[in-house]
Amino acid sequence: MAVRQGEPGYFADDSMIRRVMSKRAVGLTYGVRALVIGAVHPLLFVGTSEHTAHRETPYTRLAITGALFEAVFLGTKAEADRALAFTRRKHDAVVGTLPEDAGAHHPAGTAYAAHDPHLMFMTMAFTFDSAEVMYDRLVRELTPTEREDLYQGYVRWGELFGMPRSAAPADYPAFRRYFDSYLNSTELFLTEEAALVGSYLAGHRKAYRLRPPAEQVGTALYLLVQGSLPPRIRQMYGIGWGISDELAHRALCRSVRTAHLAPPLAPRVLAGTLAGPSAPSYQLLARREQRMVKTGHPSMPGVDPRNWVQRNSA
Repeated sequence: MAVRQGEPGYFADDSMIRRVMSKRAVGLTYGVRALVIGAVHPLLFVGTSEHTAHRETPYTRLAITGALFEAVFLGTKAEADRALAFTRRKHDAVVGTLPEDAGAHHPAGTAYAAHDPHLMFMTMAFTFDSAEVMYDRLVRELTPTEREDLYQGYVRWGELFGMPRSAAPADYPAFRRYFDSYLNSTELFLTEEAALVGSYLAGHRKAYRLRPPAEQVGTALYLLVQGSLPPRIRQMYGIGWGISDELAHRALCRSVRTAHLAPPLAPRVLAGTLAGPSAPSYQLLARREQRMVKTGHPSMPGVDPRNWVQRNSA
């Protein structure tokens, strides 16, 4: 899907949500970060994993989700409506209960449903938070007015997917208070599967090596995502993070921000690489992931994901 300037969509070309999500640096990182952090919410993670055809291939699932989201962020109304209708059909079937305890707040038998207003808001919250963080780090720091506009755009985005407006805090400061409190609460919990999938997506546990230059690109992506995670989240995954890691992360962020200052000087060279949809890039990883599974190699190290299906269907 191309970013079509001037064609009517649910968001204007100059809206903050479209301006932020059209930056490829954001598009290539926010989705991974959102899934890694979102995995600490057992109802969201289990509800998704129990009702997906891509349980063994998380990057494939990410590529599909990214394409659907970008159709709503960046596409025409017709493209967005097709993505929204597809998502609603999929969500209709996402109803169930936790098969086992997932921390003190989520005992076995706790119910979940994709259309639950609070769970819809939490999906929006993880997505918005990641887009905000990655734009601040990789493009430039948002002003307070821009931050509020971006938040309200995301609330509208959530509404398009069916989230009631009342499910979200009224403004950005209220959202930030709620979400930061949540990330510091005792509600966070990683199931065994969530820990494995999140570690894999964040590059903490790699199933295979890519060839240059893809290996260098992947290493940079993982460094950007891991460095953007709250310290508590890194600790939950067992991701070590020292001074050298932090310095490397900051240097990489600085170089990406600098690149965004260059287009006025060399627009023809850089404009096409800095802006546009990011789903095609995820599809490259997804195809590699699918080839691994088809040839009998696990996509994620340590555990054969097929055991999850066998265990939960027993």
